[in-house]
Amino acid sequence: MLSMYHCNFSAPSAISPLSNQTQAVGNMAAVGHTENLTNTNPVVAGLSMTLGVLSNIIALFILAKAYARLRKRSKATFLLFASSLVATDLAGHIIPGAVVLHLYSNGVGTNAPLHADATCQFLGGSMVFFGLCPLFLGSAMAAERCLGVTQPLLHARLVSGTRTKMALVLIWLAALAIALLPVVRLGEYTYQHPWTWCFIKVLGEITDTDVAFLLLFSAFGLGSLTMSLVCNTVSGITLVRARLRRRKCHRRTAQSHDIEMVAQLLGIMITSCICWSPLLIFGLMSVTNHHNGSQEEDMYYKKLMVMGVRLASCNQILDPWVYILLRRAVLRKIYQLTTGRTDMRGSTFRRWEISSLQSSEKNTIKRI
Repeated sequence: MLSMYHCNFSAPSAISPLSNQTQAVGNMAAVGHTENLTNTNPVVAGLSMTLGVLSNIIALFILAKAYARLRKRSKATFLLFASSLVATDLAGHIIPGAVVLHLYSNGVGTNAPLHADATCQFLGGSMVFFGLCPLFLGSAMAAERCLGVTQPLLHARLVSGTRTKMALVLIWLAALAIALLPVVRLGEYTYQHPWTWCFIKVLGEITDTDVAFLLLFSAFGLGSLTMSLVCNTVSGITLVRARLRRRKCHRRTAQSHDIEMVAQLLGIMITSCICWSPLLIFGLMSVTNHHNGSQEEDMYYKKLMVMGVRLASCNQILDPWVYILLRRAVLRKIYQLTTGRTDMRGSTFRRWEISSLQSSEKNTIKRI
């Protein structure tokens, strides 16, 4: 659409004054439309960054206290993964957020930069790294819980604190290796509309390496979400079946910690799917649109990418609140407020606490 106005503007000067006025009005409308699309507010970015940092700090404090209290129990591995997830989300808010605010302070966002500078390369790599890390960590947490619920003896033999820390390092290194692929000329980071953030090149003069880079990023992201969905589904079905067996046999077959952890994993998985799927899918749609030679809808796909990255940034804000709100202590308070009951005897939360104490006593006796 803008190219059409450009052609009209470069026409010969033997055009009537009326057509010149009409063309000027059209050019002003096009410029105004573009300014509306590129209009951004640094206050919104600052508030989002502040909210995300505070949310992750609160969750990290709660997780640290829980890990210090349950370090030798079966929930310690999950808490270590969850703490790493929250710490990664915290860094993912501070580092890219600081770069974005730096771009705002330098007046970036009014015009499209001609070339991607070092700041853009760093911001694009940070977005890929801090985007893949939570997805990888979520799938690793789901796989660990699935093994713990379905094969508890094998889980106790294979999973340890040292191996968990090694797995965390490997996850961070894998995400970093993917983010650094443009260094070896596989893909490219460029400024994205409205020129206040950088990401994988999906529009314009893209090459086969750009397409391969985007396909790799989307494949790992969607694959992690699929793995989380499968593992959490298996864990949930196993716990439901154990619950039904307990009612028939009148004995405890499912620990309350497992139920709580799977519930939190389901919340994290749903949040990740809602927040990250649009960006992963919109990127593929943009590449497909360009590959088919359809250039007139570039602005439409640019707006889709902006919508996708805004939803993805919400994931780092919502992840800590999923853990904070889906704890037994919080759910017990909500249950008391909604039902008006102060006596928890006979309730599900009371049975959760009793089963937790029984499980802890049995673990202590076994260690002795």
